[in-house]
Amino acid sequence: MPRKLHLNAFLMSVGHHEASWRLPESDPYASWDVKHFQNLARIAERGKLDSVFFADSPVLQGDPGRRPAGKLEPTVLLTALAAVTEHIGLIATASTSYNEPYNLARRFASVDHVSGGRAGWNIVTTAGADAARNFGLDDVPAHRDRYERAAEFVEVTTKLWDSWTDDAVIADKDAGVHADAAKVRPINHRGRWFRVDGPLNVPRSPQGWPLLVQAGSSEDGRQFAARYAEAVFTAQQTLAEAQAFYADLKQRAAALGRDPDHIKILPGIVPVIAATEAEAQELDAELERLISPEYARRQLAERFQLDPADLPLDEPLPDNLPTEDEIEGAKSRFTLIVDLARRENLTVRQLIGRLGGGRGHRTFAGTPEQVADTIEDWFHSGAADGFNIMPAVLPSGLTAFVDQVVPILQDRELFRTDYEGTTLRDHYGLPRPVNSLELTTV
Repeated sequence: MPRKLHLNAFLMSVGHHEASWRLPESDPYASWDVKHFQNLARIAERGKLDSVFFADSPVLQGDPGRRPAGKLEPTVLLTALAAVTEHIGLIATASTSYNEPYNLARRFASVDHVSGGRAGWNIVTTAGADAARNFGLDDVPAHRDRYERAAEFVEVTTKLWDSWTDDAVIADKDAGVHADAAKVRPINHRGRWFRVDGPLNVPRSPQGWPLLVQAGSSEDGRQFAARYAEAVFTAQQTLAEAQAFYADLKQRAAALGRDPDHIKILPGIVPVIAATEAEAQELDAELERLISPEYARRQLAERFQLDPADLPLDEPLPDNLPTEDEIEGAKSRFTLIVDLARRENLTVRQLIGRLGGGRGHRTFAGTPEQVADTIEDWFHSGAADGFNIMPAVLPSGLTAFVDQVVPILQDRELFRTDYEGTTLRDHYGLPRPVNSLELTTV
């Protein structure tokens, strides 16, 4: 079969642009309105997209005085979306740093059952001391420790998902046997971070395991993705950087004995779409004019571990930035932002404008044809298996992508015209996992 694009809609409030909520069309209360997100999911499903995705963090992010900051818990939201859709995949972020495997395994298995096999888990380790302080810690755990805990977390979670065999439930009314108790097994896990007996109190779900997604691009993040991830959301600014990341991750997966085709790499793209290039650029400029530079400078200073006074708006980034090794937060995003500013010789004000649309993801203002051309170029150039679509403004940006860009990709035979399977794994062309506990007992 010819290789096809995979497209995920990353849904955030009323759009990914920092100032999207200030547009006349935007609903400033949409972040906690389930009907808003149900509408977005139906739009994405109309376009036959593989999935929708929600980021999350166990902390109030940003300054609630400046922009919408509150958000609904995403696994709860997924169940509401499952009720109004039939095909599209449903992916939510959950932290391995501030959850326990049993509870999380149960939540995602439940969503997979509720949705008929459409659930996915975006695995994050959560950077930031503010989140740590919500869980009785003084500071964020070390980067390496977070990834070591995450690896064990995933191993425990997948064992729990496998603690019921697929045929454990018999439901034999005449014999009075509902399940074969021998096929519902404890996992008896004992590790550095977790002690979990099991079994899970939810039978094995339609996909076996919900789809495993990951979004870190540091050295630890890449190795973690190569071992566990089946889809990777990544931020890449240039084609060359994306090609290098793509080749590196595929090679790491192969070195670990995995099929490289079973790890789908989807860079983020923030498209600003209009009938003409000039109109698209005007919309992009209008959004940039609505950014509050002082607020954005504080956010940037926090990422760089500096005082805002050390970042004059109309000067380049200072030379005395910390190195990536000194950052315990999001290492790869720190490096991406610094490289962008240095490569294009941006002032702090200009950098804020570039980051306002997608926080480091590639932004692009143009016509539907130009957006489709960019997607096709990266897809055919060994840079992506598809894209994480991040509309600058919602719902209008998603509607424009679905109604104007998707048909072009379909006409070019790059994207499906209808769903061919029923599960999220079907959409991504990924196998259903073999039960790991059955393998160990053979």
